[in-house]
Amino acid sequence: MPGPGWEQVTALERQVFDFLGYQWVPILANFAHIVVIILGLFGTIQYRPRYVVVYTVWAAIWVTWNIFIICFYLEVGGLSQDSELLTFSLSQHRSWWHEHWPGCLHKEVPAAGLGAPHGQALVSGAICALEPSSVEALHSGLQILIALLGFVCGCYVVSVFTEEEDSFDFIGGFDPFPLYHVNEKPSSLLSKQAYLPA
Repeated sequence: MPGPGWEQVTALERQVFDFLGYQWVPILANFAHIVVIILGLFGTIQYRPRYVVVYTVWAAIWVTWNIFIICFYLEVGGLSQDSELLTFSLSQHRSWWHEHWPGCLHKEVPAAGLGAPHGQALVSGAICALEPSSVEALHSGLQILIALLGFVCGCYVVSVFTEEEDSFDFIGGFDPFPLYHVNEKPSSLLSKQAYLPA
């Protein structure tokens, strides 16, 4: 796994920006991602290959999710940023980046119907040097790279754990001095049993 630092830091950073943009579906996905990262780290530290397998499968799902996010923000395949797909129709916000990107000229328009929460104004027609949708796509691209690295590392850790299980001595285990080992030879034990007083 690519280390506890990078993956969790980028997931937490993404969680913050999704919270700021009222993106409820990505918030739930990021939360699940953070939980699975912790589970994978626990599995690695505690030598639990099943937890690492869960992390590895999740890494593949996470890559798929981020490919969807890239397609969503770049409006590939009939997807539209104007849909309320990522907000559960609870807010009219699209992305924190879209509303607060530095260097953009914003036209603030009050919302009709569901007002913007806490006095925030919705942005329509922002003109930016670098489109916020490109930033979201780059963000997801970084998540894909880290998840692919995590997938490869997870597969490696699982293979190492299974090799260790294959070389495990089921009689003696890992204990160099198990309790059942006797210092005497078995033949001398048999002779002691034969000459026990009645």
